[in-house]
Amino acid sequence: MTTTDAALRQKVAERIRNYEHLVKKDVYRQHFHLMPPVGLLNDPNGLIEWNGVYHVFYQWQPFKTGHGAKFWGHYTSTDLVNWQHEEIALTPSDWFDRNGCYSGSAVIDDGKMYLLYTGNVRDEQGNRETYQCLAVSEDGIHFQKKGVVATLPEGFTAHFRDPKVWKRNGQWYMVLGAQSQDLKGHLVLFTADKLDNWTFQGIAAGNGKNGLEDFGYMWECPDLFELDSRDILIVSPQGLKPQGMKYHNTHQSGYFVGTLDETSYQYTHGAFEELDRGFDFYAQQTFVDESGRRILIGWMGVPDQGEEHHPTISYQWIHCLTIPRELRLDQEGKLIQKPVSELKKMRTIEQEHVYQIKRSVHSIPVDDITSAEVFIDQIETQKGFECCIRGVARFIYDKDKGKLTLERDRFENRLKEIREAEIEELKDLHFFIDASSIEIFVNGGREVFTARFFPSPGNKSFSISGRNETKLRLRTWRLQKEAGR
Repeated sequence: MTTTDAALRQKVAERIRNYEHLVKKDVYRQHFHLMPPVGLLNDPNGLIEWNGVYHVFYQWQPFKTGHGAKFWGHYTSTDLVNWQHEEIALTPSDWFDRNGCYSGSAVIDDGKMYLLYTGNVRDEQGNRETYQCLAVSEDGIHFQKKGVVATLPEGFTAHFRDPKVWKRNGQWYMVLGAQSQDLKGHLVLFTADKLDNWTFQGIAAGNGKNGLEDFGYMWECPDLFELDSRDILIVSPQGLKPQGMKYHNTHQSGYFVGTLDETSYQYTHGAFEELDRGFDFYAQQTFVDESGRRILIGWMGVPDQGEEHHPTISYQWIHCLTIPRELRLDQEGKLIQKPVSELKKMRTIEQEHVYQIKRSVHSIPVDDITSAEVFIDQIETQKGFECCIRGVARFIYDKDKGKLTLERDRFENRLKEIREAEIEELKDLHFFIDASSIEIFVNGGREVFTARFFPSPGNKSFSISGRNETKLRLRTWRLQKEAGR
């Protein structure tokens, strides 16, 4: 541990102690989502399970609720429900990462955990430099930096980051998000026999390939993995323009289904599909756990999208991560997202009702709507219906138009804003509602809407109203982190 590293760790510890009481007073502090102890959280990093322990690292700026020189925060869990906040994994303390230990991934090799991440550096004039760096740990808690293992190739700007690493057929692969010098977004690929010796293999996908033209000025947080015999690329392109119901966040997240050629290192794929139809979802990452599941966790936020208006800022914290979601690929090539089964351990106080609604509003009894799960099925409706959550969020099913709409109050002025998706038939809805967030899984996870919201603390209502005759079954649970407590 260097002197700079030790000093930074001490400053963070003091910052947590100084603001711990204020942070805990916030009514919008979440019950079952991962948050920073203080300061700003964004991208999930290094998702992995090792020896029965799940590790979630995350981008962390502990000294303010804005962006800056990022640390790697760290949570661990044995059940994906109850989490322990560990000591800092990485600090921006060396010449190759002094302005930020940016996003990356974790792998296991020879009984050790390795982190690969982007080191961000600014010179005296503010010009950016970027390095791909390596750190190693014997126990998954304490990490020793090994320094730079890959540098910026020719033809790219310093927007070159977020390594995701995996091993296939005895060879290591690393994909990164990149921007070419003509300001186009790309996926680039490196290979290696050892984690400290990488060879650049070129552009694998992006602008100018697979029929993509003008598809964003930067691709962030790529993740290329095999799922149900196909190669899936999840990525967050910046600079897409809205198209109908699509691409209405400041930056987007989505996926391609295709094939990675292990000889030419080219990734061929089909159309881009959004991962989440809501307001707040970005920089997602996946991993395979020890039972073989592909699990995704995302950042419940979007860069440059109204962060300054979050009311949690006055309590010295901002942002959280999504719940863990298991991924599957259906026969039509659609990525399905389902809450991991472990979350059922949080369920307490179950209620079940069947409602017959005729152009009326039904207030739904939920034991604690600030930490709740709601499941709606057995839906029979002529025109559709809507759910209103705590007075500031509405989820609307319009059967005639074949459309779903999530509406919420803007944080800064309480004007309405919406996100939409097409749907042929609504079979079920699955809500996870926390103190300041909603995650809605539609038709078993074929569509997902994720959003932060900040209702009046006194408003704890959940209601359903019909546009005509509607019948449905509704089950609710109060959620607690430790079942039965």
